[in-house]
Amino acid sequence: MIFPSIEQLTKEKYNRYELVIATAKAARIITNDLNEKKEEMEKSAGIKEANTNEKMVQIQKELKDFPEEKPVKSAIQKIFEGEFIIVAE
Repeated sequence: MIFPSIEQLTKEKYNRYELVIATAKAARIITNDLNEKKEEMEKSAGIKEANTNEKMVQIQKELKDFPEEKPVKSAIQKIFEGEFIIVAE
């Protein structure tokens, strides 16, 4: 079960539909940020220009530092903690 629960997230301000849309948007932002960071690391290591074993090992070690948590779970946690705020239109 995912913590926090839907009841905890919707108890005061938001309905479930707003929460679903906000979570999807936040997960997309998180995914895009991670992809940009990975691309920057690949470029800085020169992976795309020259495929050497040393550079591949280096980039794989650096990629292991990224969180293993799913983007949706991260988005829910960030909404609950207040890092992402739902703005009603």
